[in-house]
Amino acid sequence: MAFEHYISAGGKRLRCGYTTGTCAALAAAGAARYLTEGTWPETVSLRTPKGWRVEVPLEACRAEPGRAICAVRKDGGDDVDRTHGARIEAAVALIESPGIAIQGGPGVGRVTKPGLDQPVGEAAINRVPRQMIARAVEEVLSAAGYEGGASVVISVPEGEVIARQTFNPRLGIEGGISILGTSGIVEPMSAQAVVDTIALELRQAAAQGEKRLILTPGNYGLDYLRRQGMDQWEIPVVKCSNFIGEALDEAVLDGFSEILLVGHVGKLVKLTGGIFNTHSRTADCRAELFCAHAALAGGDKALCRALMDCSTTDACLARLDEAGLRDPVMAGLLGAMQEHLSRRAGETCAVGAVLFSNEYGLLGETSEAKEIMERWN
Repeated sequence: MAFEHYISAGGKRLRCGYTTGTCAALAAAGAARYLTEGTWPETVSLRTPKGWRVEVPLEACRAEPGRAICAVRKDGGDDVDRTHGARIEAAVALIESPGIAIQGGPGVGRVTKPGLDQPVGEAAINRVPRQMIARAVEEVLSAAGYEGGASVVISVPEGEVIARQTFNPRLGIEGGISILGTSGIVEPMSAQAVVDTIALELRQAAAQGEKRLILTPGNYGLDYLRRQGMDQWEIPVVKCSNFIGEALDEAVLDGFSEILLVGHVGKLVKLTGGIFNTHSRTADCRAELFCAHAALAGGDKALCRALMDCSTTDACLARLDEAGLRDPVMAGLLGAMQEHLSRRAGETCAVGAVLFSNEYGLLGETSEAKEIMERWN
């Protein structure tokens, strides 16, 4: 029973899916219906917070003394992640007191660090999924005229194995996956999940009282930090992928006062043009920026043409070395970069950048980066 909702992304028509939170709520409703009606329904349905209706068949239905258990399989649509196809299971028991008690069972992670949606020690079932589960079960009980409440335990067979391939261990969620979702719907190829993960790591660091932060787009930056011994500062390091602007915005909101951005010139040079999403699909103006600053530094037309023909930033640097203009061009690029970073971060946060190349090593530091590192050293 396919979920037939579509969006357009990247020029393609892509099918949406539904979250682990939606699956948990549907499974809980199915088990509650067995307890109140005495038979398993062929399908269960609910309306997600986004307003879309989801209807699914139940799997692995079974009755045990005092409770009913069934599962719903996660469908990520065309946004296939590690949890796609996972079986989200709910065990429901009726209780005399009103209210819906929700717990996590095997395969659902447990929170071990502050700054997450749930407090330390709780099952990693986020706030909106908890609301969806409670509402779905309450509707079943109300329809049956039952005045008591229910106990719901959400489990994920193989959840512990799946979690090892996700961000959960890094985030401080141990023993399984998270039950997630704010809209109840998975939108394919959405960058929001990545941005949310970055924001979560930043909030966690802030919750531990950190005021200093290192941002790096990816593994090149992490390797460079280790080679330079910068990982010995005991300052939190967060990978921000291409979402440098969103990471800076979130870090400022979380109260960080000093941020050092460390990255490969091929990615960070785009900040010189005020481009804070560095994915090539958004913009690839590396050669143009090198060309503009080479012209400002006195480069001739032949050099500018050669730079525009370069396919990599290392090739641009080689051309600048041949012309004897690498230092003034890098100075211009770093100055423009600092202006854009300071404007984005505002007055409450000092932010600077360190640029390197795998071939040429350290290329330079913005003025604010030098001051930040002097204080940290």
